[in-house]
Amino acid sequence: MSTKPQADVSELIAEYDEERPSRVLSRQWESGVWAATLGVALLVLKQVFWPFAKGGQYYLVIFLAVTLPLVFLCYRGWRGGNDPHVVDWVLAGLAFVVGAYPLFGGFDAFLDRQGQLTDLDVVAGSVLLLLVLEACRRTTGWVLPVVCIGFIAFAYYGGYLPPSWAISHAGVDFGQIINGFYNDATGFYGTPLDVAATYIVLFTIYGSVLNASGAGAFFVDISFSAFRKSRTAPGRTAATAGFLLGTVSGSGTATTVSLGAVTWPMLKKAGYPKENAGGLLAASGIGAILSPPTLGAAAFIIAEYLETSYLQVLAWAILPTLLYYLGIALAVEVDARRFGAKPVEVDVPGPWVLLRRGGYHFLSLAVIVVFLALDIPVYSAVVYATGVAAVFALVARRGDVRGWARAMVDSLALGVRSALPVIAVCAAAGVITSTITKTGLGQELASALVEVAGFASSDPAVVLFVTVVLAAVAVSVLGLAVPVTASFIISWVVIGPALIELGVAREEAAMFIFYYAVLSEVTPPTALAAVAAAAITGGDVMKTMWRTWKYTLPAFLVPLAFVLTDSGAGLLLRASVGDVLWAFGVSVVGVAALAVLTGGWMFGPARWPERLLCLPAAILLLFLQGWSVVVGVGFLLAAVGVHLLLPKVLVRGRERDA
Repeated sequence: MSTKPQADVSELIAEYDEERPSRVLSRQWESGVWAATLGVALLVLKQVFWPFAKGGQYYLVIFLAVTLPLVFLCYRGWRGGNDPHVVDWVLAGLAFVVGAYPLFGGFDAFLDRQGQLTDLDVVAGSVLLLLVLEACRRTTGWVLPVVCIGFIAFAYYGGYLPPSWAISHAGVDFGQIINGFYNDATGFYGTPLDVAATYIVLFTIYGSVLNASGAGAFFVDISFSAFRKSRTAPGRTAATAGFLLGTVSGSGTATTVSLGAVTWPMLKKAGYPKENAGGLLAASGIGAILSPPTLGAAAFIIAEYLETSYLQVLAWAILPTLLYYLGIALAVEVDARRFGAKPVEVDVPGPWVLLRRGGYHFLSLAVIVVFLALDIPVYSAVVYATGVAAVFALVARRGDVRGWARAMVDSLALGVRSALPVIAVCAAAGVITSTITKTGLGQELASALVEVAGFASSDPAVVLFVTVVLAAVAVSVLGLAVPVTASFIISWVVIGPALIELGVAREEAAMFIFYYAVLSEVTPPTALAAVAAAAITGGDVMKTMWRTWKYTLPAFLVPLAFVLTDSGAGLLLRASVGDVLWAFGVSVVGVAALAVLTGGWMFGPARWPERLLCLPAAILLLFLQGWSVVVGVGFLLAAVGVHLLLPKVLVRGRERDA
């Protein structure tokens, strides 16, 4: 089967991913960056096994001081060209100096000056602020730095706002603003950077090692082999391969591109229209970062914010993941019938042969889950899983120790380099969280959101419904402009309190925001994953976006159940076994109704009358209340009745007319 060359795949990922493409350095500079990133990887591993005695913030200061300079060397600034310009070297040097500045005169002495920074402290912190914003601009674009500047301006000039405005405050002195960023646990060295410096870097290293062991190719081959004899095999293969590749990639858009390069020729040969194939590829790519055991980076932040284990977050994601892929599976079944998809012969060995040869690639994933279940810290679990993947990589290389050692060392360096954009985003996110903490803006905006919803009705249920809808729209719109991690952090500190104020549990609120932050990658009018898929298939971009929306619709509606009804907790496994089974069973029927609505197929081609009846059926079923389930089932039965009886009525009418 022909696939796109690797160079083309890399170019597409660079063009359409939410993170900007890094430089392709010349040999001499590449060697230097390789050595530096390898050093950072060893620093991270050192912190896992032998933490610094001075505590986590001390480590974060060192971590940011050695990673921020790499952003200026690896990512283009204002000038073109692959190799760093003299300006890049100056900025990298400055980043190291001001990043390590808290250590120069003694770290404890620096902390003792909290709230009373010297002029030199403020200058160093101000320079670091500018460098963090520039690093964020280089890796993700202008939007997030502009948002950060807006928050800083609000903190400083808030005292000039009319006192009658709910968000007005006394104003914060510039020195205190910098103190919050530079010498406080809510600023640069807050939870987002802590997560990036521990979990995220370790998982990117794990993904690099897993990929170097040949897992990526194995996951695609096993997906091809498992479904190769069915006419629905092309669609099933794309969905399954997307899920498995996500364990290696961790990026929805990157997974979409890698998946499309391999599976689009098969989908095309099977008879899939370009736009439908693109929608399936985008939905499958995004599904990878919604699914255990390697969720997106924001999942680690959820665990930290809620002070719970990462395993618990994985458990919350199990049933929503099953419902998401059920929606894709039903859409694949419908598409295979609507388009008359044909079986495609794929030249790969049988699944049992492949499992005997490479089934060990699943073991490292199992290690993560088992170790987490044994209450081993997540950073230790992923290190052990990386070790398992590395051992089997040696097996795959048939004892080529020299080549294996080089590949593993390269994977350590590549893992750190892949995390640089996330590190820049997490450091910049500290600007927002610190500002919101000092000004109380989050609570004021949350109250304003609830107040706006209150204009619709005084009924608490209506207020909650309107607030949730506004929150879903706000998170989706924010996610169009900033990366998923930043979108979650901003939404959590602004929208999270509004949901919690209305009685939504913190766990449900966090997962609701997480899903909508991730789904922004398939939300029109930007929908980066869909745009990338359209670039591969050659389909119309807007049509591909809407086809993607069709495949992902359950993921947009199911999270509403988390926050609108008490029964929604069952979908996060936060209820009794009976309630969990009831909520999941009803949701399965609701997702099936959505498949009829969007796919236009029931027991045969579905006409608009039965499709329209499935719309209220799906919504009412996913509301998960007793009365809504009864009414929803009534609508669904009516749709089935119309579907079965309407053709007979039409035939009899034609016979009478004849």
